[in-house]
Amino acid sequence: MPTSTGAAPKGASTAAKAPEGSAASALADLLKDVVDWLDEFKAEEIVTIDLSGKSSIGDFMVVASGRTDRHVGAIADQLRQKLKESGCPTVRVEGLETCDWVLIDSGDIIVHVFRPEVRDFYNLEKMWSVDRPADAAH
Repeated sequence: MPTSTGAAPKGASTAAKAPEGSAASALADLLKDVVDWLDEFKAEEIVTIDLSGKSSIGDFMVVASGRTDRHVGAIADQLRQKLKESGCPTVRVEGLETCDWVLIDSGDIIVHVFRPEVRDFYNLEKMWSVDRPADAAH
């Protein structure tokens, strides 16, 4: 469930616990950088969701909003550039054609940037913040 782990400006919140170990520490640092960059790019309502135990697609999901389609596209372009500069070997981006919902996949961290009304419609925070049910034996 997304919770705040420190003072985040403009309604931003994060739910990341710092994992242990050097690789995990690097991931925690990158996650903090991603949230800071999104704030720097004026993204709104930044939420971080810990995916451990929920999915193997990544370790963390970050959801944010841009005010308009142009703002969403600009956030995605700038974030892709920052991730590449930070040493992420493969950064994949989907959705730049319409900029309603842009997905930036750096491998361990997946970032979704939405226009507000599209974010409200899909409501990813609600879907991914629910705990995974225990596997039932048949």
